Amino acid sequence: MASYDLWSTVAALVAGTFSVVLAILCIRAYDRLKGRRPQATLGTLSDGLQPVIFLFRDRQLVDATGPARSLLDHAGGPDGDWPRLMAWIAPRFPDAARHLSELGARLQIDLTGSEGMGSAALSLRAEDLGEGLVRISVNDPSAEHAGILVDSLSQQAMEEELDLLRRALDQTPMLVWRQDADSRITWANAAYLRRAEVMGDGDLPWPLPRLLESPKPVPGAGTKTRRASLDDHGVVSWYDCHSHKMGDQTMMFALPADAAVRAERSLREFVQTLTKTFADLPIGLAIFDRQRRLQLFNPALIDLTGLPTGFLTARPTLLDFLDQLREHRMVPEPKDYRSWRQQMSNLESAAATGHHVEEWSLPNGRTYRVTGRPHPDGAVAFLFDDITSEIALTRQFRSDLLMGSAVLDRLDDALAVFEPSGKIVLTNQAYRDMWPSAAGTLTEALAEWKSQGQTGPGLAALEARLQGQPEARDTGAILDARGHLIGWSVSFLGGTNQLLSFKKNVAVQGPVRPEPDRSASLSQVGAR
Repeated sequence: MASYDLWSTVAALVAGTFSVVLAILCIRAYDRLKGRRPQATLGTLSDGLQPVIFLFRDRQLVDATGPARSLLDHAGGPDGDWPRLMAWIAPRFPDAARHLSELGARLQIDLTGSEGMGSAALSLRAEDLGEGLVRISVNDPSAEHAGILVDSLSQQAMEEELDLLRRALDQTPMLVWRQDADSRITWANAAYLRRAEVMGDGDLPWPLPRLLESPKPVPGAGTKTRRASLDDHGVVSWYDCHSHKMGDQTMMFALPADAAVRAERSLREFVQTLTKTFADLPIGLAIFDRQRRLQLFNPALIDLTGLPTGFLTARPTLLDFLDQLREHRMVPEPKDYRSWRQQMSNLESAAATGHHVEEWSLPNGRTYRVTGRPHPDGAVAFLFDDITSEIALTRQFRSDLLMGSAVLDRLDDALAVFEPSGKIVLTNQAYRDMWPSAAGTLTEALAEWKSQGQTGPGLAALEARLQGQPEARDTGAILDARGHLIGWSVSFLGGTNQLLSFKKNVAVQGPVRPEPDRSASLSQVGAR
């Protein structure tokens, strides 16, 4: 009996399970025949295809769908819902502003936009509902029945990248904008909007005002650059404008160039200053580039060399320049052309490698100093200086010195000039004959005088006078080794140098007397 109950229970369970499985299979077969889809999927699809609709009252947003609010949140442009929506609509519907202004006379306006960056062609409908209410709806006809769904990770990645690009453009210091074929601005970054607001005293109309005259792009030429200025209430800013063609739109980039303009202005002023300085220099200047062509010269070069201005402005080579100098007899007369050419080659190589100076004695009696200096990037500069008067003055001075030296050598008195340091700077022939050791300092001279004569009060007085001791007398006498009495006198020249003069006297008979007697003898000799 128990075995029968067990088998009855197992049979009931199997029959129940089979019935449930059969019912599920029948329900699924019925769903497939009817073409049904899961209700959750329909709800998700329905939620993802909400329309973009705005409701404005007197241009103040009163209601909007979820996608419409998301569009306003992510759209760039000025503050305010209506200006921001117009900024988004303007590049996609170029004539939207004009048509929307006619909405009061027309109850409904339908517009088809130009193609965007992809293949979408949007449609816009504006309806006047009365009492200041305006409903604006934006649709994508190509996606109305497509049922396109985007997974959340892809949507998040696209939004993050879009946010990164938008922030980068808004934080860049350069002005970026886009304009259509009619030069109307259809988009601008935050820097452009801020600058437009400042120049417009806070009132920012749409379409945006043009701040800079940008360069016109050349078809097939890529980008084009132009420098433009922006006057903001008397403050001028400079920009380097770059344009790039993108279909029927043109992207504009304006990079701040104030620092470059200031540097160029400073360089230009510096060059002008140098040019004026070179023009006033009495020294002729000629600068040759690395190809040895004349790049710069001043008026003094024309005056000194006599070369024609047209020849110099034609940028001759260095060899042609030197050949013209030779034809005008403005170089030293060479023995032959080959030696002259070698001399000029040596001049060029020496000037290119380092500082080089030559003196040219010209056939016309003038003397030029020619200086060669290397310049950056392989250039070389030559300076021509007329030193004829300097040479003449030097020769005259040398002649005067020789004459003065000859006059001193003819004097009988022995003369020597001492500097304050004790150095002997000048002697005559009589001094050199009297003291032949050619001492160069006071110390050496005293040693020689002591070795050649006898020490005594006269020599001590002379030493004290030459060493600048106070209360030392200016005259005296000493005896040489032969017993001759030599009188001396010291006087100042120019306030610092001292002139020592020795005068020979007659020989003293007998032993040398004391110093007072020798002074008396010197007085007697002077009296004679």
